[in-house]
Amino acid sequence: MSLASHEQASLYEKEVLSERFAAERARIELAETSVGHAPGQVRLLAVSKKQPARVIRAAYELGQRDFGENYAQELAEKAEALRDLEGLRWHMIGHLQTNKARLVVPFVHNVSSVDSLRLASELSKQAEQRRAPELGELEILVQVNIGRESQKSGALPEALPELVEAVMTLPRLRLQGLLCIPPDTPNAEGARTFFRALFELREALGGAQRLPELSMGMSSDLEVAVSEGANWVRIGTALFGERSA
Repeated sequence: MSLASHEQASLYEKEVLSERFAAERARIELAETSVGHAPGQVRLLAVSKKQPARVIRAAYELGQRDFGENYAQELAEKAEALRDLEGLRWHMIGHLQTNKARLVVPFVHNVSSVDSLRLASELSKQAEQRRAPELGELEILVQVNIGRESQKSGALPEALPELVEAVMTLPRLRLQGLLCIPPDTPNAEGARTFFRALFELREALGGAQRLPELSMGMSSDLEVAVSEGANWVRIGTALFGERSA
């Protein structure tokens, strides 16, 4: 994969991105106001996997700062290519193998897919060894397998209390909240039960004061997610179009 750091997006690409980002930001703001939130409480995580560096650069020029990647090697390559973009924040949102933690720790702002104490411990170890002090603590979210689906990653709900307590003792990590990917449902409303369940799990673990972030909701169901307490929504195709193979 070629990731020349200063390859420029075309004028057409920039115009399309501008329209898409404006539309999705408007959706988020409308979802916020519909449940009485002040605009800006829900943040947009642009899922940029399989998108070239030039497109991420163009999105950055539109004011986007938070980008989510699913693959460790791809994230590391893009981070190297886009080092000149001050304030850009990378989020690892895909399943992360323990032996790949070393690839992302030097670059990421947040690992949102922590699903075991083993992975959290390795992230802590790598953060002590490879993370520059000026980057501060590595923020993490625990991914919850809210639908108990065998094909999906994530900690089971009953394992959360013990996992959260253990993770909070690890150096160089800061546990910020929870993430879920609900089962496929026929419509957006079908996801509500799962989003509400994640909110209730967070409440049982100390609430927003202890775990301030809930990452749930994507293009198809962000309005429902926001109404159930999401403050991060993850949007990819609606922003960037279909991904290349």
